[in-house]
Amino acid sequence: MAAFFLWCLLLVFCWPVALLALIAYPFVWLILLPFRIVGIAVHGVLVFLRALFLLPVRVLRGPHAI
Repeated sequence: MAAFFLWCLLLVFCWPVALLALIAYPFVWLILLPFRIVGIAVHGVLVFLRALFLLPVRVLRGPHAI
C-alpha cells in the first residue's frame, strides 16, 4: 500500500517518471527473477547444511527437546 501511495505522489509531482516506472516495473521484475530463484536455492542449501551440522546436538539432547 505504501508503494502505491509513493507512486501516486510521484505521479502528481513528476508524471513522466511515474509512467516510466510503471512501464519498466515488469521488465525489471523479469530481469531479477533468476536472482530470486538462485536466492531460494541457496537459502535451501544453507538451511540443509545448518540442520546437518546441528544434527548431533539434537540427537544428544534426546527426544524431549524440540
